[in-house]
Amino acid sequence: MHRNDTIFSVGDFHPVKTIFSHHELGNTVSPFLLLDHLGPGILKPTNLSKGVSEHPHRGFETVTMMFKGELEHRDSSGGGGIIAEGDVQWMTAASGVIHKEVFSEAFSKQGGAFEIVQLWINLPAKDKLNPARYQSLKKENIPVIHLENDAGTVRVIAGQYADQQGIAKTHTPITVLDINLCAGQTAIFPANEGDSTLIYLRTGRLQFNATDEELSNEILEDQALAVMSSHGENVQVTAIKDSQFLLLSAAPLNEPINAKGFFVMNTYTEILQAYDDLKAGKFIQKVQTE
Repeated sequence: MHRNDTIFSVGDFHPVKTIFSHHELGNTVSPFLLLDHLGPGILKPTNLSKGVSEHPHRGFETVTMMFKGELEHRDSSGGGGIIAEGDVQWMTAASGVIHKEVFSEAFSKQGGAFEIVQLWINLPAKDKLNPARYQSLKKENIPVIHLENDAGTVRVIAGQYADQQGIAKTHTPITVLDINLCAGQTAIFPANEGDSTLIYLRTGRLQFNATDEELSNEILEDQALAVMSSHGENVQVTAIKDSQFLLLSAAPLNEPINAKGFFVMNTYTEILQAYDDLKAGKFIQKVQTE
C-alpha cells in the first residue's frame, strides 16, 4: 500500500495531492508515471482565468478525468475544448505540445465544487516523437457496466471489462476503469500476471480478498494507492463503505526513463533535444483531435 499525504498547489488548483510519481517509484509502475488528485475543492466565483498557464510536454500522455467542475484547455495550435463533469481528455503530447488548462469561463463565473484526477502514461520509445493528439472522451460515450445485484457501476475508459471495450485509443494495451462499488458488495476486476496493476481509492474503504497472503484482508483507506505489480491474475475487493476508485493496469514498457520537468524521454540527450526544440519553436504544431 502507498499513501502520500503531501498537499500542495499546481497553478491555481488547490488542494493537490501527488498519489505516486516515477521520481520515487521509477519503473516499478511502468508505463504509469504519475497520478495527481486535484481537489475535492471549491472555486470561488471569479472573472479571472484560473488554472495552469501555458506549459510544454513531450514523450508521454496525460489523461484528465473530470469528476466535478469544468475545465477548458487550449494548445499552441489554437485548438482546444471543454472538459465537462464526467468527461475524460486523453492527450498524447508525443513530439511536443504547449497547452494550458484553466477552469472554463462559465464555471469560473459561477464557482463551485471541483475534483480532477490526472494520470501520466509513458509512451514507448518508438512513439515518443509521433504527432501530438487529443482524444475528447465525452461522458455520454464512455461505456458504463452495471454490476450484478446492484453492486455498483464500472466506466470503461480504456481497455476491456466484461464485453465492453473502452473508447480510448492507446499505444500499448492499457486498462483504465472508473469504479463505484456499494458498501458490502464484492467484485472481481481483470489484471494479467506480470502487469503493473494499481488501485487508487478516491473515496471510501476497500478490503482486498486475495490469495496472495501479502494482500489478503488488507484495507485501503481514502486517497490511498494499492500497487499490485506481478501479483497474479485478477483483483477481488469488498467495499466496506461506498467506494469510488480507479483501476489501472498495463504491461510494463521495460525501457529506461529519463525525465526533466514536463519532458519524459529515454536518454538525457533526448531531454536536451527537447529543450532545444522548444526554444526553436518546434512544439508549435497542429494537434490531431478525435
